[in-house]
Amino acid sequence: MSLKNAVLDCTHLTHGEIFSLLQQHNIALTVDEAIIIQQQILKRPPTLAECVLWSIQGSEHCSYRSTRRYLNTLITDGPNVILGAKEDAGIVAVATDKQGRRYGIVMSHESHNHPSQIVPYEGAATGVGGNVRDVSCMGAEVIALADGLRFGDVHQAKTKWIQAGVVAAIGGYGNPIGVPNIAGDVYFDAAYNDNCLVTVVTLGVVREDHVIHSYAPKAADQHVYILVGKATDNSGFGGASFASANLAVGQVVKNKGAVQEPNAFLKRHLLKANTALFKKLQDQQLIAEVGFKDLGAGGIACATVELAEAAGYGAEIQLDLVPTSMDGLPPHILLCSETQERFMWVVPPALVDMILHHYNEQFALPDIASGAGATVIGKIRTDGQYIVHFLDETIIDARAQDVTRGIISDRPVLPTDFCGIEPHIVASDLNQILLQLLGHENIASRASIIETYDKQVQGRTLIEAGEANAGVLLPFNEDKYPEEIRQVAIALSLDHNPRYNKISAYWGAVNAVVESARNVAAVGAVPQAITDCLCFGNPENPEQMWAFTESIRGIKDACRAIGLKEFPGASLPIISGNVSLYNESSNGAIPPSPMISCLGSMPIGRYAVTASLQKINSLLILIGERKDECGGSVYYQLHGELGLHVPKPQLDTIAAELYAMTDIVQQGLVLSAHDISTGGIAVTLAEMSFKNSIGIEVNIPGALSDAHLLFSESGGFVLEVNKTQWAACQKILDQYHVPAWIIGHTIAGKQLIMQQQINLPISTAKTAWENGLGAKAEDRG
Repeated sequence: MSLKNAVLDCTHLTHGEIFSLLQQHNIALTVDEAIIIQQQILKRPPTLAECVLWSIQGSEHCSYRSTRRYLNTLITDGPNVILGAKEDAGIVAVATDKQGRRYGIVMSHESHNHPSQIVPYEGAATGVGGNVRDVSCMGAEVIALADGLRFGDVHQAKTKWIQAGVVAAIGGYGNPIGVPNIAGDVYFDAAYNDNCLVTVVTLGVVREDHVIHSYAPKAADQHVYILVGKATDNSGFGGASFASANLAVGQVVKNKGAVQEPNAFLKRHLLKANTALFKKLQDQQLIAEVGFKDLGAGGIACATVELAEAAGYGAEIQLDLVPTSMDGLPPHILLCSETQERFMWVVPPALVDMILHHYNEQFALPDIASGAGATVIGKIRTDGQYIVHFLDETIIDARAQDVTRGIISDRPVLPTDFCGIEPHIVASDLNQILLQLLGHENIASRASIIETYDKQVQGRTLIEAGEANAGVLLPFNEDKYPEEIRQVAIALSLDHNPRYNKISAYWGAVNAVVESARNVAAVGAVPQAITDCLCFGNPENPEQMWAFTESIRGIKDACRAIGLKEFPGASLPIISGNVSLYNESSNGAIPPSPMISCLGSMPIGRYAVTASLQKINSLLILIGERKDECGGSVYYQLHGELGLHVPKPQLDTIAAELYAMTDIVQQGLVLSAHDISTGGIAVTLAEMSFKNSIGIEVNIPGALSDAHLLFSESGGFVLEVNKTQWAACQKILDQYHVPAWIIGHTIAGKQLIMQQQINLPISTAKTAWENGLGAKAEDRG
C-alpha cells in the first residue's frame, strides 16, 4: 500500500497495537482519539492524511480543546469593537472621521514557545512572521510590533544562548519587513529554564468598511482558492501538534523539523503586494466578495477548511496543483506543512486572472523567491464536505464541521492553595538595596535588547520603547487619512509578573491586566482593549487546569473593573489572543503566565508624556497608597524569599485612578509620569531621574517600615507636576474621588533622596541600572 492512500484501521487492534501504529507514523493522537475518529466521526477507517489532519486541527493549539469553554466566558465584544476574538486578529475602533467612518487598530497576539526553546532564531522569527500575517490578512497595513519574553535563569549559558537568538530573530525579522518595535517586557526566572516564552503582538490599521474577513463570503458557491507565497516544503510539519505536547529534552533534534524557516525579505514583498491588492479591491468595491487567511498551524489544510466551514461551506482541494520546492513530498505533508510566508484567498472566478496577474506578474513573486507565486488549488463546495485529492486518489473525505470542531476534552481541576509564608526581613542599608534592585535583571535597563530593534521606521512612532511605560504611535499621520484624525495616538504595553502568579494565579492575572492598563494610562492613553496570550503547563494535570481557570477569572474581573471610559457599564474587551499549553518538562511547569497587552488611545498625541523628569522644583505626586504587599517582589527575591502578600489592586477604584490619570495628562497638566510596579516607588523615582539627571527629594507617607514603603510593589503612579498646575490636577482627582499625596519635589542637586534613608548620586544609581542586564547577558561564563 502506498503512503499516499495508507489507511489506519483500528478495528481489530488492541490499545497497545493502536498506540504502536500511531507511533510508527508519528501521529500525535491518543488511542482513544483514534478510535473516536474511526467509530464516531468518520464511521470508517481513516486515511493517514485524515489522522494527521485531526492530530493538528484537534490539537490544543488549533481547537482549544481543553480551554474553549472557559475562553467562551470572556467578554470579547463591545461598543468600540469592530471585530472580536473570532478570526485571525481582533479590531478595535480608535477614531471616527467626519463622515462617520470608524478606523480600527488590528491586534494579534500569539506565542511561539516550543520552537524558540529548540531553535531560538528560527522559532522567534517565524513567530513574528505568523503574527504579522494574522494582521495583514484582515486587510490591514501592519504598523507595529511588540514582544513579551520570558527566559530562564539569567546566569545559565543556555538562557543566554536562547535570549541572544530570540532577540536577534525579532530584530532580524521585524527590521527587514519595515515594522517598528514599540513595546515589550522581559522577565527572567529559573522556572522558564526548559520552556522559554516568546509572545508577539502585532498592530495594523484598517478602516471598518475595508476589513477582509477570514471566511468565505455569502453566495460563494463558485469561489476558488488561490494559494499565495513561498513554495511548499516540509518545514514546520506537525508544528501545531508539537506545540501541544510537553517539550521532551531528548526529542530536541527530532522536533527541529517542526520549526518553520523564515524569509523576512519575501514577507516584506508579500506585504507590499497584499496592500496594493487591498487598494484595488477597495476601489472596485469588492472587499465583501473575498476571504483571506494566513497559512499558520496546519498549513493548507487548516486555512482551506476554516475559510469554508466558517461560512457553512465545504471545500475541494487538489494537492498536486500546489507549488513545491522539494520533490517527492507525501500528500499529508503537502497538506499540513507549515511552510512560512503563505496566504490563502477565496475569491469569485471573475477575480482569478486579476489576482494571479497581480502577484505573479506585477509583483513578480516567481522572481523574488524560487517557486513562489500565486496558484489556484481548489474550490468551495456547497455540501459541507471537505475533500482533498492527490493525483487520482481521494485522501480526505469528511464533513468540514467535524474537522474544525476537533475533539473537546473536559479536564478535571484541582484547587490548590499556596503554602508560602510572609518573611520578616530587617533591612539596614537601603542605599545598597536600591542599587541591587536597579541592577537586577528584572529591573535593569533593557537597552541591550531594545536597541537591536528598529523603533522609528514608517515615521509613526511618537514615544519609543524604553522612554515611557508604553510605546506611542500616530497611526493616521499620513495624508491618505482624513485630517481630523491625524493627531489621534495609540499606546501599547505588555505585562505579566510570574512571581505574583507563583503565589496566586488569580491575583497574578488581575495584576497583569491592571498593570498593562496602568502602563498606557501613564502616557495619557485611555485603555480600549486587551489581548491575552495564555501560557500554562500540562492541562492533563488538574492543578494546572485550576491555575488556568483562576487566571481566566482574574482577567474577567479586572476587565469588568476597568471598563470603557466612553461607554459606562461596558467591560474592557479582549479582542485577540491564544492559548499555549504543555509548557512543561520533567523539571516541572512554568508559572501560570497570562501575558497581557493593552491598547490605549488619546485624541491628541502631542500631550503624551514620557517617564523622564523634565524640570527642577516641580512637585512629585503619588497616586496609590503604599501597602504591605511585597509578596513576589524583587525586594524579597534579593533575600531569597517569595512571600505571601501579593499586590491586590482595588478593583472598585481602579477605573477611577486610570481615568483621572488620563484626564490629567490629556489636559496638559503633567510633565512626566511613571507607574509604580516592579521594585516599588524607589525604583520608579530613580528611573524617572536618569535621562535628564534631575534629582528628587521625597518622603513617602504611611505607617509601614521605610523598606516596605519604598520597595513594596503595590500599584500606582508618580506624577511630575508644575506647582502652578497642581490645583487643576487636584480638582480632577477630587472629581474621581482619587486620593493623592504631594511626596516631594525635584531638586537641582543630582541626588536621589528618599525617606531620609536613601541618598545616592544619580550617576551611581544610573550605572547600576544601565549595566545590570547587559553585563549578565554578555557574561557567558
